[in-house]
Amino acid sequence: MQKSHDILKQYWGFDQFRPLQEEIVDNLIYGHDTLAILSTGGGKSICFQVPGIARDGICLVISPLIALMQDQVQNLQKRGIKAELITGSMTYREIDIALDNARFGNTKFLYTSPERLKSSLFIERFKLMNVSMITIDEAHCISEWGHDFRPSYREIANLRQYHPEAPMIALTASATLEVQDDIVKSLGLRDVKIIKGSVERSNIAYRVLASENKQKNILDYCKEHDAECGIIYCQTRRSVKTITKYLRAHSISVGMYHGGMKRSDRDQMLSYWMDGTIQVMIATNAFGMGIDKPNVRFVLHFEIPDNLEAYYQEAGRAGRDGKDSVAIAFWERKDLEIQENHLSQKYPEKDRIRVIYNAICNFLGIAIGSGEGETFAFDISRFSHEFKIGIMETYHALKILSRNGNMELTDGQFLPTRLQLLIGSSALYKFQVAHDSLSGLITLLTRSYPGVFDRFISINENELAKRLDINKQELRRQLEVLEQYGVIDVHFQSNSQQITMIQERLPESHISFRPEVYENRKRTDTQKLQAITDYITSSNCRAELIAAYFGSPTQKCGKCDVCREQMNSPYTHDELIESIPELLPATIGQLEDQMKVLKTDIQKALHNLILEEKVVFEDRVYRLTSSQKT
Repeated sequence: MQKSHDILKQYWGFDQFRPLQEEIVDNLIYGHDTLAILSTGGGKSICFQVPGIARDGICLVISPLIALMQDQVQNLQKRGIKAELITGSMTYREIDIALDNARFGNTKFLYTSPERLKSSLFIERFKLMNVSMITIDEAHCISEWGHDFRPSYREIANLRQYHPEAPMIALTASATLEVQDDIVKSLGLRDVKIIKGSVERSNIAYRVLASENKQKNILDYCKEHDAECGIIYCQTRRSVKTITKYLRAHSISVGMYHGGMKRSDRDQMLSYWMDGTIQVMIATNAFGMGIDKPNVRFVLHFEIPDNLEAYYQEAGRAGRDGKDSVAIAFWERKDLEIQENHLSQKYPEKDRIRVIYNAICNFLGIAIGSGEGETFAFDISRFSHEFKIGIMETYHALKILSRNGNMELTDGQFLPTRLQLLIGSSALYKFQVAHDSLSGLITLLTRSYPGVFDRFISINENELAKRLDINKQELRRQLEVLEQYGVIDVHFQSNSQQITMIQERLPESHISFRPEVYENRKRTDTQKLQAITDYITSSNCRAELIAAYFGSPTQKCGKCDVCREQMNSPYTHDELIESIPELLPATIGQLEDQMKVLKTDIQKALHNLILEEKVVFEDRVYRLTSSQKT
């Protein structure tokens, strides 16, 4: 369709869609329900943003990832496309203004989390909107068989009754056949077209290496591939810090990224990695959303995740430019034991969960029969200390209570300072004349943020302070003065956890757990752990195992460690000794890729060549000796 191509060119500057994008876009423009399964980096946002612009009205986008929604809203706004975001951290007034803008302000995209959809304020305004389409991102969350099931996603189907003519698109990076069926059924998709990309990544060589010293193995790999860009994934922040310290102590330039860092520090690390200042990022799974760096040559896992979906998505961040890349999972037997222990901790006894629920409500001062829809700041450390309940036990109990529809924990996240001008331009001018010391700030706000009179806008305090040539403390003081005079309504930046009561507080004895929340979920998690265990320990082709898990047939890849071990070597030992010098200088990894021979065989041949003084190892590369060059 020419219209979709024109929009793609006008707003994104692209001449062509990526594979499958155009089919998905045109399907939505014509008003058809769609389930799109595109691997990480497949360009899912384009698939709903282009038809969202093409169709008349507003596109509702539902996603559980607040950071990703913030990024997408900012990117749309930079392109001159009106977009709004509603989150649980906003005040009633902020939400009220955002919904009014969505109804009357020609907004094209309204982003929100599924939890917000149940409020009467949202529903009443949504009924009155001109809705062009409904987008559900991370759609696997709607399925109890998905790796991140969220019960609030089950409410999305109810929106259809208010705008039955609006097409729906559900997007996810990966979904088993069981999850696909559950998504279609739970959303009530009509005459749905399932558009599915292949899970095969033919340019990625999957490898699994049993290790007695994973840190040393990773160090050796980084030294041997010091000119390449890579990611090292860990499962905990502690491991990220440990590996970072270890590699830096051995002069490896690495960055660090995890959810406990300040947003500004994460952004700086990401910037350094994207521009090549640092080659390797050590990270938890917080690193990945919205990141699209094409030349990642390797993804190493210091610790394995507890499901194959997560591993596939993380490994898939390698080789997006289509060039040969490697995904290596290092593991020890105790890694699987740790995962089994974590699984048992994720499901405290039901009576214990009820006790924790009761304690949290008492801690927050919520009376029985009250609290529904309210959000409370929650200091989990102080709660743990006062009630003598472990932090992890509390966290896992809250996850189950969230799935059960009782209360929800929002992980700590950076929320920037937000403000809105409360008086009109005429009154503001009079105030500015009478308060010269605040004139510079007022002028900067009105010139830099034209929408500040109509809605809450996010500001960067550091940037504003720099432009006014004052320190951050003075900027904060001036903002507080403006608030005291009633000139602005301001909510200063925060970074705290919150609990939202999904329903009113119940007596402890009235809390029951549905099978899909506890027993079925526990059984599913057990099966997922078995799948990643099979991937690690199996003697079958790694790519085949991944494809089979997602119900996608494929052939043996011929590139993974299992396939290469099963291949008969095309070289005898003597032939290796004759052939290797012709390929030097090279690393062992480069020789493996070129010759399709096991590393151990190459090492034996190189050892002989070094003893014969035909080859030397210097600057981390095998080279011919000077006598051999002549």
